[in-house]
Amino acid sequence: GVRPIICCGESLDQREEGVHFDFIKSQIIGAFKDIPAEKLYLITIAYEPIWAIGTGKTATDEQAEEICAFIRDVIAELYSEEVAQALRIQYGGSVNAKNVAGLFGMENIDGGLVGGASLKTEDFGIICNTYQG
Repeated sequence: GVRPIICCGESLDQREEGVHFDFIKSQIIGAFKDIPAEKLYLITIAYEPIWAIGTGKTATDEQAEEICAFIRDVIAELYSEEVAQALRIQYGGSVNAKNVAGLFGMENIDGGLVGGASLKTEDFGIICNTYQG
């Protein structure tokens, strides 16, 4: 069966203007508007800031945690706290062997959406072995 990953994230301009929370909330509301709660177990959300895609830049552990927790709060508003806690939320945005331990150590980050680092077998092995979920 299909297990969709819904990616959301802001541009650097949106972050610097302080509108990133509103933008991400609108993305989540739009993506989930027709999805019943009983289907959410099939879905993963990946927070992938646009400014980090393929740039080698990554959100700090704290920035990624803050947004992933915010996404969980938005899902709780739309559905329930129970649904929000059960939902898988990942970070994607230049995840690599050097930053993965900090990112995966955050409470609201349930894994990673790995792009370019998956092409480097040694790095990908480190990433996979770091994940404890």
